[in-house]
Amino acid sequence: MSTPSEIVPGSIPKKTISDRIRRLVWAFTTKEGIVGDYDYAFLFRPNLPFMKKPRRASPFFGLNDHMPVVLALLLGFQHALAMLAGVITPPILLSGAAGANFTIATQQYLVSASLIVCGILSLIQITRFHIKGTPYFIGTGLISVVGTSFTIIPIAQKALAQFYRNGTCPIAADGTKLPCPNGYGAILGTACLCAILEIGLSFLPPKVLRKLFPPIVTGPTVMLIGVHLIETGFQNWAGGTGPCKDRPDGFFSMCPNINAPHPLPWGSAEFLGLGFSVFVTIILCERFGSPIMKSTSVVMGLMVGCIIAGATNYFDKSGIDAAPVANFIWVETFKLSIYGPAVLPMLAVYIILACEAVGDISATCEVSRLDVEGELFDSRIQGGILSDGLAGIIAGLCTITPMSVFAQNNGVINLTRCANRKAGFACCFFLILMGIFAKFAAALVAIPQAVLGGMTTFLFTSVAVSGIKIISTMAFTRRNRFILTAALAIGYGATLVTNYFDYFFTYEGDNHALRGFLDAIEIFMATGFAVTALVSMALNMTLPEELEDNEAVDPEESENSFHSGASIGGKAGPSEEKRMA
Repeated sequence: MSTPSEIVPGSIPKKTISDRIRRLVWAFTTKEGIVGDYDYAFLFRPNLPFMKKPRRASPFFGLNDHMPVVLALLLGFQHALAMLAGVITPPILLSGAAGANFTIATQQYLVSASLIVCGILSLIQITRFHIKGTPYFIGTGLISVVGTSFTIIPIAQKALAQFYRNGTCPIAADGTKLPCPNGYGAILGTACLCAILEIGLSFLPPKVLRKLFPPIVTGPTVMLIGVHLIETGFQNWAGGTGPCKDRPDGFFSMCPNINAPHPLPWGSAEFLGLGFSVFVTIILCERFGSPIMKSTSVVMGLMVGCIIAGATNYFDKSGIDAAPVANFIWVETFKLSIYGPAVLPMLAVYIILACEAVGDISATCEVSRLDVEGELFDSRIQGGILSDGLAGIIAGLCTITPMSVFAQNNGVINLTRCANRKAGFACCFFLILMGIFAKFAAALVAIPQAVLGGMTTFLFTSVAVSGIKIISTMAFTRRNRFILTAALAIGYGATLVTNYFDYFFTYEGDNHALRGFLDAIEIFMATGFAVTALVSMALNMTLPEELEDNEAVDPEESENSFHSGASIGGKAGPSEEKRMA
């Protein structure tokens, strides 16, 4: 009889199959298998001042521990809700007035496709596949869920704006931007090509990656991504990012336009109040909510905002009524192409995604009570980054912008004390289910911009805070402070004054190659986080390390200095102290 090590990979002994069948039958036919003895009230018990808090902690479910079916479904649904806002925001922004300006039907399709693709790619990360004949893996084997990356949004928006300026995307006679599927297809094609970089990075040892992209590089870069996105979130909070933002005369004198169910001028108190209701609800959930409310506070805020907006007639139901019952990927397709000017900043995006993956996977291992060093940990990092790179290609081929590991779900693991993969598989099931039901996606697209803005402003600020957290892990030496100052000087400037580089080049000839090269430089220089990444990386590699005042000094060197009366690191020797006295 063959031992487990002698079994050919991919084949399963009959005993194992029967064991799995018996385990499956037991899980769905017994009380212990279906509900277990878990304290379900713990998930829903609010944190109110007058309520008595339980003294015992809820049990912790490890990676492959037995878990009741109902609890796995419940916590999986919680994971899906925790990442819902982050999954739907990028396609809504990139397909709306600030992006490709698609029709409502196309926006609904992209939201549905985003949910479905997120579920499929999360399954790959959670399952973890071994590449036969190599020491490499695809996926982490943890609850490493995948979501649409925010990092791509600034690059895509700048590229699409350039398409409208150079005539690639159509503009109506009255100046209205028309839908631009070819421009969106160029973003997808370029993202697919540049994803090869992250696939290549996945084969580097994690230690090498951390050395190439330390916190002094990744921290300010991630922070500026969040800072850039906050502008879009705040504009939505005040009414929208479309033409109505400038309060023109005519059709767009109101937001979103004069034919909306409840049109108002941009910046009206009513819009600000709707967004504020979302913001306040998120804060209240964090302070008084139960564990399930805390981990889904952003969605809870969105629900409250939608209820208020629905009661006051801000919802346009026409898109929901017209939406089909079901949807799937490739219902709509886009012509893929490569946009040369976007390649360089897109490569920077994938470097950032690889660095974020290292941090997110490390955090997931920590909250899952797994080792954060050693061969197994390194293989999880390698598999996660490789899966991330492949996700960039697969997502593009599935009509969605790049996807990456999400950090939000680490909070869910920590709050619910569940790191079990069954909850992760349940999460993928719910994401795919949400995407297939097109009415659900239509309802998300119909959310008023002010409500969406209250939510996205909070989400985007959390991205900036993540960057600050990364920066806080490094020592604030004089050298590091100098690098941060130099990198952020240009990065903040480009983020706050987005058109500062629009008039740098004056070439207007017919040389398309030169025009494309100049457009690439323009996109890169106008993208604050890309400039910050380049400057911080260059300075970190060229500026030498310095001995700081609070650093330890070699004992022999200190002894010699003591006898000579010289000062070390700014500390006076005996003879110098006498002179100072």
